[in-house]
Amino acid sequence: MEQQKATETVPYVLTELNGAVATVTLNRGEQLNVLSEQMIAALHEEIVRLGKDGTVRVIVLAAAGKAFCAGHDLKQMRAAPSAQYYKSLFDRCSKLMLALQRLPQPVIARVQGIATAAGCQLVAMCDLAVAAEGAKFAVSGIKLGLFCSTPSVALSRNVSRKQAMEMLLTGEFIDAPTALARGLVNRVVAADQLDGEIAKLCSAIVAKPAAAVAMGKQLFYKQLEMGIDAAYQLAGQTMACNMMEDCALEGVQAFIEKRAPDWD
Repeated sequence: MEQQKATETVPYVLTELNGAVATVTLNRGEQLNVLSEQMIAALHEEIVRLGKDGTVRVIVLAAAGKAFCAGHDLKQMRAAPSAQYYKSLFDRCSKLMLALQRLPQPVIARVQGIATAAGCQLVAMCDLAVAAEGAKFAVSGIKLGLFCSTPSVALSRNVSRKQAMEMLLTGEFIDAPTALARGLVNRVVAADQLDGEIAKLCSAIVAKPAAAVAMGKQLFYKQLEMGIDAAYQLAGQTMACNMMEDCALEGVQAFIEKRAPDWD
């Protein structure tokens, strides 16, 4: 009991700032960083807070220990078996996932180990993902008699339908190179190169104007859910608005004058 109380006093997530980059680390490595009620609440609160911080340009979602995230806390779920509780739990988790997508800053998943079920969903909902060579991915609920319905929403928006259905129906793991080939992650590197590769991505993003990045991210996800006519209409409106931003006016003028843009 005392050990449990001591664990509860440890923050569920840790945030480290390095210039314009915020690294948010899931901090329950001994529990494979499962998405317990407490973890969902803590992570949601932190990313919403960072979303309002104009000094933060990129968010890296990392994890302590050997696993990135092993999905929902099954013991916690089994302790309160009611439809109302499960509906509330999955609603809260879905709000967390959508919050990641609605942030003005790009979010990069730093995947150092396994990402299963809702943990795989978490990777899929990040804008970018870099994985260590030893990382593995699965939506394995079907092996417990539970189809990974909510993870399927994110997974099917990252990989092809047949590849998503194979993962969902078999529950089998795929390795990092397969995840790369299927579009679930952007890059795969040796474990000791993971931070360096993410730093390169962060630097490339931070070098771009925050207003254009935020506007572009919002447009990208909205248009994906539209028909092509509506998507082009929204994209045209967004580009027109973007062109009126100081960053675009300066960028275009710099191109004309054959010089580097001054966005500071």
